Amino acid sequence: MSSPLENLQPSLVWRHFAAICQIPHPSKHEAQLAEHVVNWATGKGLEVRRDAAGNVVVAVPATPGHESAPVIVLQGHLDMVGEANSDTPFDFTVEPIQPRVVGDHVYATGTTLGADNGIGVAAAMAIVEDPDAVYGPLELLFTIDEETGLTGAMQLDPKLLTGRTLINLDTEEDGALYIGCAGGADTKSTFTITREDAMPGTLAIRLSVRGLRGGHSGVDIHENRGNALKFLVRLLQALRRAGIEVGIVSLSGGSKHNAIPREADAILRINPEDEVRLRQVVEEKAAILREEFGEIDPGQRIEVETVSADATTASVWLPFDADRILDALMACPHGVLGMSRAVPGLVETSSNLAVIRTEDTTVWVQTSSRSSVMPSLKATLDQVAAVFRLAGAEVETHDGYPGWKPNPASPVLGTARQAFVRLFGREPHIKAIHAGLECGLIGEKLPGIDMVSMGPQIESPHSPDERVQISTVDRFYTLLKATLKDLA
Repeated sequence: MSSPLENLQPSLVWRHFAAICQIPHPSKHEAQLAEHVVNWATGKGLEVRRDAAGNVVVAVPATPGHESAPVIVLQGHLDMVGEANSDTPFDFTVEPIQPRVVGDHVYATGTTLGADNGIGVAAAMAIVEDPDAVYGPLELLFTIDEETGLTGAMQLDPKLLTGRTLINLDTEEDGALYIGCAGGADTKSTFTITREDAMPGTLAIRLSVRGLRGGHSGVDIHENRGNALKFLVRLLQALRRAGIEVGIVSLSGGSKHNAIPREADAILRINPEDEVRLRQVVEEKAAILREEFGEIDPGQRIEVETVSADATTASVWLPFDADRILDALMACPHGVLGMSRAVPGLVETSSNLAVIRTEDTTVWVQTSSRSSVMPSLKATLDQVAAVFRLAGAEVETHDGYPGWKPNPASPVLGTARQAFVRLFGREPHIKAIHAGLECGLIGEKLPGIDMVSMGPQIESPHSPDERVQISTVDRFYTLLKATLKDLA
Protein backbone atom coordinates (compact mmCIF):
# COMPACT_ATOMS: atom_id res chain seq x y z
CA MET A 1 0.00 0.00 0.00
CA SER A 2 1.39 3.40 -0.97
CA SER A 3 1.92 6.02 1.70
CA PRO A 4 0.91 9.69 1.42
CA LEU A 5 4.48 10.41 2.57
CA GLU A 6 6.22 8.76 -0.37
CA ASN A 7 6.64 11.92 -2.47
CA LEU A 8 7.88 14.16 0.35
CA GLN A 9 11.46 15.36 0.61
CA PRO A 10 13.94 14.33 1.92
CA SER A 11 12.61 11.03 0.62
CA LEU A 12 14.86 8.77 2.72
CA VAL A 13 13.66 10.35 5.97
CA TRP A 14 10.00 10.09 4.98
CA ARG A 15 10.38 6.54 3.73
CA HIS A 16 11.78 5.45 7.09
CA PHE A 17 9.14 7.45 8.96
CA ALA A 18 6.38 5.82 6.89
CA ALA A 19 7.75 2.41 7.89
CA ILE A 20 7.76 3.47 11.56
CA CYS A 21 4.10 4.51 11.26
CA GLN A 22 3.25 0.97 10.18
CA ILE A 23 4.53 -0.54 13.42
CA PRO A 24 1.68 -1.01 15.95
CA HIS A 25 1.90 0.57 19.39
CA PRO A 26 1.39 -2.12 22.03
CA SER A 27 2.29 -1.47 25.65
CA LYS A 28 5.93 -1.87 24.70
CA HIS A 29 5.94 -0.18 21.29
CA GLU A 30 9.66 0.50 21.56
CA ALA A 31 10.34 -3.25 21.62
CA GLN A 32 8.61 -3.57 18.25
CA LEU A 33 10.46 -0.60 16.84
CA ALA A 34 13.77 -1.79 18.33
CA GLU A 35 13.29 -5.08 16.50
CA HIS A 36 12.63 -3.14 13.29
CA VAL A 37 15.86 -1.12 13.76
CA VAL A 38 17.90 -4.22 14.61
CA ASN A 39 16.62 -6.08 11.53
CA TRP A 40 17.38 -3.07 9.35
CA ALA A 41 20.93 -2.77 10.75
CA THR A 42 21.80 -6.46 10.57
CA GLY A 43 20.44 -6.54 7.03
CA LYS A 44 23.09 -3.98 6.17
CA GLY A 45 25.84 -5.90 7.95
CA LEU A 46 26.15 -3.28 10.71
CA GLU A 47 27.20 -4.11 14.27
CA VAL A 48 24.37 -3.93 16.81
CA ARG A 49 24.90 -3.61 20.56
CA ARG A 50 22.18 -3.72 23.24
CA ASP A 51 22.09 -3.33 27.00
CA ALA A 52 19.91 -4.95 29.65
CA ALA A 53 17.39 -2.07 29.50
CA GLY A 54 16.74 -2.66 25.79
CA ASN A 55 18.58 0.36 24.38
CA VAL A 56 20.04 -0.19 20.89
CA VAL A 57 23.33 1.06 19.44
CA VAL A 58 24.12 0.61 15.75
CA ALA A 59 27.80 1.09 14.87
CA VAL A 60 28.22 2.65 11.41
CA PRO A 61 31.64 2.76 9.69
CA ALA A 62 32.84 6.10 8.35
CA THR A 63 32.45 7.02 4.72
CA PRO A 64 35.73 6.36 2.86
CA GLY A 65 38.52 8.76 3.75
CA HIS A 66 37.03 9.79 7.12
CA GLU A 67 37.91 6.77 9.22
CA SER A 68 40.13 8.76 11.58
CA ALA A 69 37.42 11.29 12.50
CA PRO A 70 36.03 11.18 16.04
CA VAL A 71 33.02 8.95 16.69
CA ILE A 72 29.74 10.88 16.65
CA VAL A 73 26.65 9.60 18.48
CA LEU A 74 23.23 10.30 16.92
CA GLN A 75 20.52 9.80 19.55
CA GLY A 76 16.75 9.51 19.56
CA HIS A 77 14.08 7.53 21.45
CA LEU A 78 11.95 4.65 20.20
CA ASP A 79 8.70 5.13 22.09
CA MET A 80 5.80 7.43 21.35
CA VAL A 81 2.71 8.64 23.21
CA GLY A 82 -0.43 6.89 21.98
CA GLU A 83 -3.49 9.15 22.28
CA ALA A 84 -6.66 9.11 20.18
CA ASN A 85 -9.64 11.44 19.94
CA SER A 86 -12.77 10.20 21.72
CA ASP A 87 -14.56 9.97 18.36
CA THR A 88 -11.76 7.91 16.77
CA PRO A 89 -12.03 4.19 17.54
CA PHE A 90 -8.40 3.07 17.40
CA ASP A 91 -6.46 0.13 18.77
CA PHE A 92 -2.80 1.09 19.04
CA THR A 93 -1.83 -2.52 19.75
CA VAL A 94 -2.71 -3.69 16.24
CA GLU A 95 -3.45 -0.71 14.00
CA PRO A 96 -0.81 1.37 12.18
CA ILE A 97 -0.77 5.14 12.37
CA GLN A 98 -2.57 6.71 9.40
CA PRO A 99 -0.57 9.79 8.34
CA ARG A 100 -2.08 12.45 6.13
CA VAL A 101 -0.58 15.48 4.38
CA VAL A 102 -2.31 18.84 4.74
CA GLY A 103 -0.40 21.65 3.06
CA ASP A 104 3.04 21.89 4.64
CA HIS A 105 2.19 19.58 7.54
CA VAL A 106 1.82 15.88 8.27
CA TYR A 107 -0.85 14.82 10.77
CA ALA A 108 -2.19 11.47 11.85
CA THR A 109 -5.88 10.66 11.47
CA GLY A 110 -7.47 11.14 14.88
CA THR A 111 -4.39 10.00 16.82
CA THR A 112 -0.93 11.09 17.80
CA LEU A 113 1.50 10.95 14.89
CA GLY A 114 4.68 9.79 16.62
CA ALA A 115 6.85 12.42 14.94
CA ASP A 116 8.14 12.74 18.50
CA ASN A 117 10.58 11.01 18.08
CA GLY A 118 9.93 9.02 14.92
CA ILE A 119 11.35 11.76 12.70
CA GLY A 120 14.60 11.76 14.68
CA VAL A 121 14.90 7.97 14.43
CA ALA A 122 14.12 8.11 10.71
CA ALA A 123 16.73 10.83 10.12
CA ALA A 124 19.47 8.77 11.80
CA MET A 125 18.58 5.75 9.67
CA ALA A 126 18.42 7.88 6.51
CA ILE A 127 21.96 9.20 7.03
CA VAL A 128 23.32 5.66 6.73
CA GLU A 129 21.61 5.12 3.35
CA ASP A 130 22.18 8.59 1.90
CA PRO A 131 24.75 8.40 -0.94
CA ASP A 132 25.53 12.11 -0.47
CA ALA A 133 26.17 11.92 3.27
CA VAL A 134 29.75 12.28 4.54
CA TYR A 135 30.61 11.33 8.09
CA GLY A 136 33.16 9.80 10.39
CA PRO A 137 32.36 6.72 12.47
CA LEU A 138 28.82 6.88 13.86
CA GLU A 139 26.99 5.28 16.75
CA LEU A 140 23.22 5.45 16.42
CA LEU A 141 21.79 5.34 19.95
CA PHE A 142 18.08 4.51 20.17
CA THR A 143 16.77 4.64 23.74
CA ILE A 144 13.56 3.18 25.15
CA ASP A 145 10.83 4.54 27.43
CA GLU A 146 11.61 8.24 27.19
CA GLU A 147 8.00 9.37 27.34
CA THR A 148 6.95 7.70 30.58
CA GLY A 149 10.07 7.98 32.69
CA LEU A 150 13.34 8.43 30.77
CA THR A 151 14.01 4.82 31.78
CA GLY A 152 16.21 3.94 28.81
CA ALA A 153 18.58 6.85 29.32
CA MET A 154 18.50 6.33 33.10
CA GLN A 155 19.53 2.68 32.72
CA LEU A 156 21.88 3.15 29.77
CA ASP A 157 25.02 1.05 29.95
CA PRO A 158 27.77 3.57 29.11
CA LYS A 159 29.96 0.76 27.77
CA LEU A 160 27.68 0.69 24.73
CA LEU A 161 29.22 3.92 23.47
CA THR A 162 32.71 4.97 22.49
CA GLY A 163 31.76 8.38 21.07
CA ARG A 164 32.11 11.50 23.20
CA THR A 165 30.26 13.89 20.90
CA LEU A 166 26.48 13.52 20.68
CA ILE A 167 23.76 15.06 18.52
CA ASN A 168 20.33 14.58 20.07
CA LEU A 169 17.51 14.52 17.47
CA ASP A 170 14.57 15.16 19.80
CA THR A 171 13.91 18.88 19.97
CA GLU A 172 10.84 20.30 18.27
CA GLU A 173 11.73 23.81 17.11
CA ASP A 174 12.86 24.79 13.64
CA GLY A 175 15.87 27.09 13.52
CA ALA A 176 17.00 26.38 17.08
CA LEU A 177 19.95 24.55 18.59
CA TYR A 178 19.45 23.41 22.17
CA ILE A 179 22.34 23.23 24.61
CA GLY A 180 20.74 22.57 27.98
CA CYS A 181 17.78 21.23 29.91
CA ALA A 182 16.57 21.12 33.47
CA GLY A 183 16.90 18.25 35.87
CA GLY A 184 14.12 17.58 38.29
CA ALA A 185 12.85 15.70 41.32
CA ASP A 186 9.60 15.42 43.29
CA THR A 187 8.93 15.84 46.98
CA LYS A 188 6.04 14.13 48.78
CA SER A 189 5.02 15.49 52.17
CA THR A 190 2.55 13.58 54.33
CA PHE A 191 0.63 15.16 57.19
CA THR A 192 -1.23 13.11 59.80
CA ILE A 193 -4.23 15.05 61.09
CA THR A 194 -6.74 14.64 63.90
CA ARG A 195 -10.41 15.18 63.22
CA GLU A 196 -13.21 16.36 65.49
CA ASP A 197 -16.95 16.35 64.98
CA ALA A 198 -18.28 19.48 63.37
CA MET A 199 -20.58 21.55 65.57
CA PRO A 200 -24.26 20.64 65.10
CA GLY A 201 -26.11 22.86 62.66
CA THR A 202 -23.06 23.96 60.69
CA LEU A 203 -23.34 24.48 56.96
CA ALA A 204 -21.24 22.48 54.45
CA ILE A 205 -19.62 24.67 51.78
CA ARG A 206 -17.50 23.89 48.72
CA LEU A 207 -14.99 26.62 47.87
CA SER A 208 -13.65 26.05 44.36
CA VAL A 209 -11.03 27.54 42.03
CA ARG A 210 -11.78 27.00 38.35
CA GLY A 211 -10.81 28.23 34.90
CA LEU A 212 -7.06 28.67 35.29
CA ARG A 213 -4.83 27.88 32.31
CA GLY A 214 -2.49 25.52 34.13
CA GLY A 215 0.21 24.23 31.80
CA HIS A 216 3.54 22.44 31.92
CA SER A 217 5.39 23.09 35.15
CA GLY A 218 8.67 23.55 33.27
CA VAL A 219 7.90 25.02 29.87
CA ASP A 220 5.17 27.41 31.09
CA ILE A 221 6.43 28.29 34.57
CA HIS A 222 8.03 31.57 33.41
CA GLU A 223 4.61 33.02 32.51
CA ASN A 224 3.59 33.26 36.19
CA ARG A 225 0.27 31.57 35.48
CA GLY A 226 -2.03 31.15 38.44
CA ASN A 227 -1.70 28.08 40.66
CA ALA A 228 -5.13 26.91 41.84
CA LEU A 229 -3.71 25.51 45.09
CA LYS A 230 -2.06 28.81 45.93
CA PHE A 231 -5.30 30.62 45.10
CA LEU A 232 -7.24 28.33 47.43
CA VAL A 233 -4.83 28.78 50.32
CA ARG A 234 -4.93 32.56 49.93
CA LEU A 235 -8.73 32.45 50.04
CA LEU A 236 -8.69 30.36 53.21
CA GLN A 237 -6.13 32.64 54.81
CA ALA A 238 -8.37 35.63 53.99
CA LEU A 239 -11.27 33.92 55.78
CA ARG A 240 -9.08 33.30 58.82
CA ARG A 241 -7.96 36.95 58.92
CA ALA A 242 -11.60 38.06 58.68
CA GLY A 243 -12.33 36.11 61.87
CA ILE A 244 -14.67 33.61 60.22
CA GLU A 245 -14.52 30.22 61.93
CA VAL A 246 -13.95 27.65 59.21
CA GLY A 247 -13.71 23.90 59.77
CA ILE A 248 -11.78 22.22 56.97
CA VAL A 249 -13.15 18.85 55.88
CA SER A 250 -10.78 18.38 52.94
CA LEU A 251 -8.44 20.09 50.50
CA SER A 252 -7.81 18.75 47.00
CA GLY A 253 -6.39 19.97 43.72
CA GLY A 254 -3.90 19.34 40.98
CA SER A 255 -3.55 16.11 39.02
CA LYS A 256 0.05 15.63 37.84
CA HIS A 257 3.45 16.44 39.27
CA ASN A 258 4.53 18.19 36.05
CA ALA A 259 1.42 20.32 35.60
CA ILE A 260 0.58 23.69 37.15
CA PRO A 261 -2.74 23.05 38.99
CA ARG A 262 -5.78 24.38 37.14
CA GLU A 263 -8.46 23.52 39.71
CA ALA A 264 -8.72 23.12 43.48
CA ASP A 265 -11.46 22.56 46.08
CA ALA A 266 -11.97 22.93 49.81
CA ILE A 267 -14.92 21.37 51.63
CA LEU A 268 -15.67 23.49 54.69
CA ARG A 269 -18.09 23.64 57.63
CA ILE A 270 -19.22 27.09 58.81
CA ASN A 271 -21.86 28.62 61.05
CA PRO A 272 -24.88 29.48 58.86
CA GLU A 273 -24.84 33.07 60.09
CA ASP A 274 -21.32 33.45 58.62
CA GLU A 275 -22.33 32.50 55.06
CA VAL A 276 -23.06 36.03 53.83
CA ARG A 277 -19.82 37.36 55.30
CA LEU A 278 -17.88 34.40 53.87
CA ARG A 279 -19.21 35.06 50.38
CA GLN A 280 -18.33 38.74 50.75
CA VAL A 281 -14.73 38.00 51.83
CA VAL A 282 -14.31 35.44 49.04
CA GLU A 283 -15.51 37.94 46.43
CA GLU A 284 -13.16 40.61 47.79
CA LYS A 285 -10.21 38.21 47.56
CA ALA A 286 -11.34 36.99 44.14
CA ALA A 287 -11.25 40.59 42.90
CA ILE A 288 -7.66 40.89 44.15
CA LEU A 289 -6.70 37.67 42.35
CA ARG A 290 -8.35 38.93 39.15
CA GLU A 291 -6.34 42.13 39.39
CA GLU A 292 -3.15 40.18 40.00
CA PHE A 293 -3.61 37.36 37.43
CA GLY A 294 -6.33 38.63 35.11
CA GLU A 295 -4.08 39.18 32.10
CA ILE A 296 -2.51 35.71 32.18
CA ASP A 297 -5.60 33.84 33.51
CA PRO A 298 -8.66 35.74 32.26
CA GLY A 299 -10.94 32.72 32.72
CA GLN A 300 -10.40 32.32 36.47
CA ARG A 301 -13.47 31.68 38.61
CA ILE A 302 -13.93 31.43 42.37
CA GLU A 303 -17.12 29.56 43.25
CA VAL A 304 -18.93 29.04 46.57
CA GLU A 305 -21.76 26.53 46.86
CA THR A 306 -23.52 24.69 49.65
CA VAL A 307 -23.22 20.91 49.60
CA SER A 308 -24.98 18.06 51.35
CA ALA A 309 -23.86 17.71 54.97
CA ASP A 310 -23.65 13.94 54.79
CA ALA A 311 -21.26 11.59 56.55
CA THR A 312 -18.34 12.66 54.36
CA THR A 313 -18.53 16.17 55.75
CA ALA A 314 -19.30 15.31 59.38
CA SER A 315 -15.82 15.89 60.84
CA VAL A 316 -13.23 18.61 60.43
CA TRP A 317 -9.53 19.08 61.03
CA LEU A 318 -8.41 20.30 64.44
CA PRO A 319 -7.60 24.03 64.20
CA PHE A 320 -3.96 23.26 65.07
CA ASP A 321 -3.68 20.98 62.03
CA ALA A 322 -5.43 23.45 59.78
CA ASP A 323 -3.12 26.26 60.86
CA ARG A 324 0.12 24.34 60.34
CA ILE A 325 -0.88 22.90 56.93
CA LEU A 326 -2.20 26.19 55.53
CA ASP A 327 0.92 28.00 56.73
CA ALA A 328 3.15 25.38 55.09
CA LEU A 329 1.25 25.62 51.80
CA MET A 330 1.48 29.41 51.94
CA ALA A 331 5.25 29.24 52.55
CA CYS A 332 5.96 26.54 49.99
CA PRO A 333 7.94 28.05 47.09
CA HIS A 334 6.21 28.08 43.73
CA GLY A 335 7.27 29.58 40.41
CA VAL A 336 10.56 30.87 39.04
CA LEU A 337 13.35 30.86 41.64
CA GLY A 338 16.32 31.75 39.45
CA MET A 339 17.27 32.71 35.88
CA SER A 340 20.22 31.38 33.89
CA ARG A 341 23.34 33.48 33.52
CA ALA A 342 24.53 31.35 30.58
CA VAL A 343 21.38 31.53 28.42
CA PRO A 344 19.47 34.84 28.51
CA GLY A 345 15.77 34.39 29.20
CA LEU A 346 16.08 30.78 30.40
CA VAL A 347 14.55 29.79 33.71
CA GLU A 348 17.32 28.04 35.62
CA THR A 349 15.46 26.96 38.77
CA SER A 350 11.77 26.64 39.65
CA SER A 351 9.37 24.72 41.83
CA ASN A 352 5.73 23.74 41.40
CA LEU A 353 3.20 23.16 44.18
CA ALA A 354 1.50 20.40 42.21
CA VAL A 355 -1.00 18.18 44.04
CA ILE A 356 -2.91 18.07 47.35
CA ARG A 357 -5.09 15.15 48.47
CA THR A 358 -7.01 14.51 51.69
CA GLU A 359 -7.73 10.92 52.66
CA ASP A 360 -9.34 10.38 56.09
CA THR A 361 -6.60 11.38 58.56
CA THR A 362 -3.90 11.95 55.97
CA VAL A 363 -3.14 14.99 53.84
CA TRP A 364 -0.41 14.60 51.28
CA VAL A 365 1.25 17.23 49.15
CA GLN A 366 3.39 16.71 46.05
CA THR A 367 5.78 19.29 44.66
CA SER A 368 8.02 19.17 41.58
CA SER A 369 11.28 21.12 41.41
CA ARG A 370 13.58 21.74 38.42
CA SER A 371 16.97 23.24 37.69
CA SER A 372 19.64 23.01 35.02
CA VAL A 373 22.25 23.44 37.80
CA MET A 374 22.26 20.47 40.14
CA PRO A 375 23.40 22.29 43.32
CA SER A 376 20.48 24.68 42.81
CA LEU A 377 18.07 21.78 42.42
CA LYS A 378 19.38 20.24 45.64
CA ALA A 379 19.01 23.55 47.48
CA THR A 380 15.43 23.92 46.26
CA LEU A 381 14.53 20.41 47.33
CA ASP A 382 16.05 21.11 50.75
CA GLN A 383 14.03 24.31 51.04
CA VAL A 384 10.75 22.57 50.18
CA ALA A 385 11.50 19.75 52.61
CA ALA A 386 12.36 22.23 55.39
CA VAL A 387 9.06 24.09 54.98
CA PHE A 388 7.00 20.93 55.36
CA ARG A 389 9.14 19.38 58.10
CA LEU A 390 8.74 22.55 60.16
CA ALA A 391 4.97 22.06 59.85
CA GLY A 392 5.24 18.48 61.13
CA ALA A 393 5.03 16.53 57.86
CA GLU A 394 6.93 13.39 56.96
CA VAL A 395 8.94 14.28 53.86
CA GLU A 396 10.28 12.05 51.08
CA THR A 397 12.34 13.33 48.16
CA HIS A 398 12.10 10.95 45.23
CA ASP A 399 14.98 10.19 42.90
CA GLY A 400 14.92 12.55 39.96
CA TYR A 401 16.89 13.07 36.81
CA PRO A 402 19.90 15.32 36.20
CA GLY A 403 19.98 18.49 34.16
CA TRP A 404 22.19 19.40 31.24
CA LYS A 405 24.05 22.57 32.12
CA PRO A 406 24.29 24.91 29.12
CA ASN A 407 27.77 25.33 27.65
CA PRO A 408 27.78 28.15 25.07
CA ALA A 409 31.43 27.26 24.29
CA SER A 410 30.54 23.69 23.26
CA PRO A 411 32.63 22.59 20.25
CA VAL A 412 29.80 20.62 18.62
CA LEU A 413 27.50 23.63 19.08
CA GLY A 414 30.10 25.78 17.31
CA THR A 415 30.24 23.36 14.38
CA ALA A 416 26.44 23.13 14.09
CA ARG A 417 26.06 26.90 14.37
CA GLN A 418 28.59 27.56 11.59
CA ALA A 419 26.87 25.01 9.35
CA PHE A 420 23.51 26.65 10.03
CA VAL A 421 24.77 30.14 9.12
CA ARG A 422 26.42 28.81 5.94
CA LEU A 423 23.28 26.99 4.84
CA PHE A 424 20.57 29.47 5.81
CA GLY A 425 22.29 32.85 5.98
CA ARG A 426 21.22 33.65 9.51
CA GLU A 427 22.08 32.77 13.08
CA PRO A 428 20.21 29.92 14.79
CA HIS A 429 18.49 30.49 18.10
CA ILE A 430 20.74 29.04 20.81
CA LYS A 431 18.37 27.82 23.51
CA ALA A 432 17.83 25.58 26.49
CA ILE A 433 14.61 24.15 27.81
CA HIS A 434 13.32 24.19 31.37
CA ALA A 435 12.17 20.58 31.07
CA GLY A 436 13.83 17.19 30.84
CA LEU A 437 15.79 15.84 27.87
CA GLU A 438 17.67 12.57 27.77
CA CYS A 439 20.89 14.56 27.34
CA GLY A 440 20.95 15.25 31.06
CA LEU A 441 20.99 11.54 31.93
CA ILE A 442 23.40 10.65 29.14
CA GLY A 443 25.74 13.40 30.29
CA GLU A 444 25.69 11.95 33.80
CA LYS A 445 26.53 8.50 32.42
CA LEU A 446 29.34 9.87 30.22
CA PRO A 447 30.92 12.83 32.05
CA GLY A 448 32.38 15.39 29.70
CA ILE A 449 30.44 14.31 26.60
CA ASP A 450 29.85 17.26 24.25
CA MET A 451 26.21 17.55 23.14
CA VAL A 452 23.82 19.59 21.03
CA SER A 453 20.17 18.97 20.15
CA MET A 454 18.26 19.78 16.95
CA GLY A 455 15.01 18.86 15.24
CA PRO A 456 12.19 20.02 12.95
CA GLN A 457 9.07 21.98 13.90
CA ILE A 458 6.71 19.63 15.76
CA GLU A 459 3.58 21.07 17.34
CA SER A 460 1.12 19.64 19.88
CA PRO A 461 3.09 16.43 20.56
CA HIS A 462 1.40 13.89 22.86
CA SER A 463 -2.02 14.85 21.48
CA PRO A 464 -4.08 13.92 18.41
CA ASP A 465 -3.37 17.45 17.12
CA GLU A 466 0.32 16.56 16.73
CA ARG A 467 1.78 17.73 13.44
CA VAL A 468 5.23 18.07 11.87
CA GLN A 469 6.05 20.78 9.33
CA ILE A 470 7.34 19.19 6.13
CA SER A 471 9.66 22.01 5.02
CA THR A 472 11.39 22.05 8.40
CA VAL A 473 12.19 18.33 8.18
CA ASP A 474 14.17 19.12 5.03
CA ARG A 475 16.03 21.94 6.82
CA PHE A 476 16.69 19.76 9.87
CA TYR A 477 18.06 16.90 7.78
CA THR A 478 20.17 19.25 5.64
CA LEU A 479 21.66 20.76 8.80
CA LEU A 480 22.35 17.33 10.27
CA LYS A 481 24.18 16.21 7.11
CA ALA A 482 26.24 19.40 6.96
CA THR A 483 27.18 19.19 10.65
CA LEU A 484 28.31 15.57 10.30
CA LYS A 485 30.37 16.43 7.23
CA ASP A 486 32.08 19.30 9.07
CA LEU A 487 32.79 17.06 12.07
CA ALA A 488 34.36 14.45 9.78
